[in-house]
Amino acid sequence: MKTRRRAPSRSKASGLMTFLRVARFGAVTALAFGLASCAIAPSSSGRYPSKSDARPHAGVATAHRLPIHGVDISKWQGKVDWAALRQAGTQFAFIKATEGGDHVDNRFLENWYAARSAGVPRGAYHFVYWCRPAHEQAAWFKKNVPQDPDALPPVLDVEWNGESVNCPRKVPRAQALAMIDQMLKEMEAHTGKRPIIYTDITFHQEILEGEFNDYPYWIRSTAAEPHHRYNNRRWTFWQFTTTGRVPGVSGDIDRNAFYGTENQWRMFVQSKCDPRDHARLEPLGVCRDVDPVQTASVGE
Repeated sequence: MKTRRRAPSRSKASGLMTFLRVARFGAVTALAFGLASCAIAPSSSGRYPSKSDARPHAGVATAHRLPIHGVDISKWQGKVDWAALRQAGTQFAFIKATEGGDHVDNRFLENWYAARSAGVPRGAYHFVYWCRPAHEQAAWFKKNVPQDPDALPPVLDVEWNGESVNCPRKVPRAQALAMIDQMLKEMEAHTGKRPIIYTDITFHQEILEGEFNDYPYWIRSTAAEPHHRYNNRRWTFWQFTTTGRVPGVSGDIDRNAFYGTENQWRMFVQSKCDPRDHARLEPLGVCRDVDPVQTASVGE
């Protein structure tokens, strides 16, 4: 047998409405305080609470305070959950595409298109093989990397590969510089964007110091701030750990930081070049125009 619910008395209804108003106010207040605390959080633990490092180093603590963080990805990360990676606060990714003149990362296209679908700005990188002519490596990159006007600039990864079975040797400085110059020009012609140079401490000291200053640099320094390891080198990206942990990826992953503010990052994504170089390089056709409504001054 069904019973009929009685309507609450006027006094009880009034008390109930008061309770609901108080509860709603308390919830809104708590939410406001929560959002405010997130907005002023001074470290990356506030910005990216789900990211971490298996072996954190005190020497790179300043990287965690920079507002724009990303990763670099290759087949060694296995299957990537790009939606989870984006949700964790990842704002860019550099994805391995090619190596030498005959190797393509077997997850490149999978990662390339999945990153775009997840809304993660991404660029492709080529790992230089010093025993292969530069023009062959450039042609291989152009054959395997799509021409995507919305992609980040491509990356030329230059470092010695002493652990290589087939080509562990170094080449003379003049030869290395000539190879780099040719590949940078070919990659720019293919993508329409000035490439980024990725390098490590040893290769920079032996080959790159004082060279290619019109190009943005992505440098590796996992135990100290860049200025302690790189003489007179302005950088745009900093790889500060190789033992990062990020949702969407199993095991270690390289974590990276962009040098500037959120506004400078918007300018970089729009113009495809370092905002500090925009005024000088834009007339040369290197940098794209930026939307003045969406971006403020370079220093902001």
